Amino acid sequence: MENFATQPTVQPAILRDPAGIRARIQEAAGLSLDRLPMLQLILDRLATACGDALKHRVASTVFYALSGVESGRFGEFLDVHDNNAVAGIFHAPGWDGHILVGLDRDLLYTMVEVLFGADGSEPAAEDERAFSAIELRVAQMVFEQVGRALEAAFGLVSQTAFRLERTETRMEFAVIGRRTNNAVQAKFLFQALNRSGEMFLVIPQALLNPLRASLAKVLTGESTARDPRWSSQIAAEVQKAEVTLRAVLEERHLTLGEIAGLTVGQVIGLDATPATRIKLEGNDRPLFWARAGQAQGSYVLRIDEVIAQDGKDLKDKDGPHGLAG
Repeated sequence: MENFATQPTVQPAILRDPAGIRARIQEAAGLSLDRLPMLQLILDRLATACGDALKHRVASTVFYALSGVESGRFGEFLDVHDNNAVAGIFHAPGWDGHILVGLDRDLLYTMVEVLFGADGSEPAAEDERAFSAIELRVAQMVFEQVGRALEAAFGLVSQTAFRLERTETRMEFAVIGRRTNNAVQAKFLFQALNRSGEMFLVIPQALLNPLRASLAKVLTGESTARDPRWSSQIAAEVQKAEVTLRAVLEERHLTLGEIAGLTVGQVIGLDATPATRIKLEGNDRPLFWARAGQAQGSYVLRIDEVIAQDGKDLKDKDGPHGLAG
């Protein structure tokens, strides 16, 4: 009999690396933005955070708003802003990649005026000169604020820092991937001094693909992302609300006929004694039990106990007589 050598079986690449093939298919297909509602929420939060970060720096009213989100090619997005914007390149270590944030010329011109106290009476600058050192320094400051806002906004679905690596004024040097790669661009309208500019955010699709599941559903647990400054401000304003405080020594129950028969000079007897506890009410709601006393010639009250809000202890044997439960 003839001996035939056994040939090794060679598996196609698609069988050896199904995950890699799947990723390539997703990259080629592009993102369906209408199926990523969480991305819209994150970008709205980013706009709000950018506006809040400027409020303590400027006297004029400033406003950021998300104006649109689209998918396309990375190079096409940059070509629109060629020679008309400053780009900040951010590294996201948690995503192992980079994103790009851009500020157009109108935004930078307006931002400089706002930061230096202009009131908008001067005509807006329209020349397309090279950006000055002051304008580039302002762009650096804005990028630093945007980096912190990005970290807070995307913290809803993924914890990563956004570190500014460099800035570029020529879009051909603002390279974070191949120009033909798919990407998502979000545009933000900036308004101040009756003028407007634009900020744009470009994220390679390859960075968003691993987050598809998280971005496809709206998370309900946003308490971890609550703005502490806003919460503190709300608490401070609530505590300024005025409340009427009333001390009730005793309450008597009378019929309508008895009340109609009351006359001027008539004495109504009370069962209360100096040892009787007094009920403190705020806006007709029972709050505390207190004891009466005197200090420096005036009557005073010492709080003894908090009144439970379920009403179970309103019939206290030492409390106001005739008080309904």
